[in-house]
Amino acid sequence: MPASLPAVRFTAVSRRFGDVRAVDGVSFEIADGEFFSLLGPSGSGKTTCLRLIAGFEQPDEGAIEVHGVNVAGVPPYERDVNTVFQDYALFPHMTVGENVEYGLMIRRVPAAERRKRSDEMLDLVKLSGYRDRKPAQLSGGQRQRVALARALINRPRVLLLDEPLGALDLKLREQMQVELKALQRQLGITFVYVTHDQGEALSMSDRLAVFSHGRIEQIGSPAQIYEHPATAFVAGFVGVSNVCEGPLAQRLSGSPAPFAIRPEKVRFCPRTEQTPAGWVHVDGTIESVVYLGAATRYLVALQGGGAITVLTQNADDRDAGPAAGDPVRLRWMARHQQHLATTAA
Repeated sequence: MPASLPAVRFTAVSRRFGDVRAVDGVSFEIADGEFFSLLGPSGSGKTTCLRLIAGFEQPDEGAIEVHGVNVAGVPPYERDVNTVFQDYALFPHMTVGENVEYGLMIRRVPAAERRKRSDEMLDLVKLSGYRDRKPAQLSGGQRQRVALARALINRPRVLLLDEPLGALDLKLREQMQVELKALQRQLGITFVYVTHDQGEALSMSDRLAVFSHGRIEQIGSPAQIYEHPATAFVAGFVGVSNVCEGPLAQRLSGSPAPFAIRPEKVRFCPRTEQTPAGWVHVDGTIESVVYLGAATRYLVALQGGGAITVLTQNADDRDAGPAAGDPVRLRWMARHQQHLATTAA
């Protein structure tokens, strides 16, 4: 099999539910061994794409290939993929070991081989001492690991993960993000990960596709998506961004074409200080101040209308800083302005 063959390929795929086009002419490729995330708000089409790969849905138009094989009409159990769901879908009456071995039992794998492989999987997900427990005796993070072990024991070449960390609290979710990425690197298999959490997608993915209204707005690495958003939707959805358009953009850049500037790229400077070449400056008044611990977020009402959000790191051990009502001057490097298309290409 050629090394360059993608793990998953969508070619002009559409899926309709009545009058709603949940997926609208989507095309993309996922490389073999890649951690690829589908990111977007509810109803954007990302979960439908995952279900199309799994075989739970069939496309109305277009083609889907898994490792070069067109999977039109192929049922889920005959595809070389497995799925991990947000609710884990564990059998409550079975032990951890029985849950993990279930897929092998269905395939009539001998008991000794099932035991050997399930022990390997439980060790891999750091649950080697939990074989005889029931799911109700486990924490949310432990149940998630059992679901992973059960999906991985069949040795799929593509693992689909449908918002698998959504039910976990913040600290555990961050821990599981690190563990999932490490596990994917260790196994070297393709992970296709659905999430609406921008931080999750940015921290874990090799590449990600940003979805909106059934279409892909942008595909790229986390840094490309964050630093160079292609559309106003991407700039506003992935992280926090100041999207300037119309009269405000005209005033700041000399053109009404929309652009985005990230809050952390904007700095305060003395109002009497000359602005260096290649920088943009604007005056305003602090409207609100929000202390976030590691950073402080300011909303600045601009002279002439509009507002800019500024994010500064609290690197110094001091409380001094602009307060609500203070007049300030903001500046940023012109090259940090990212020009935007209004819709996806």
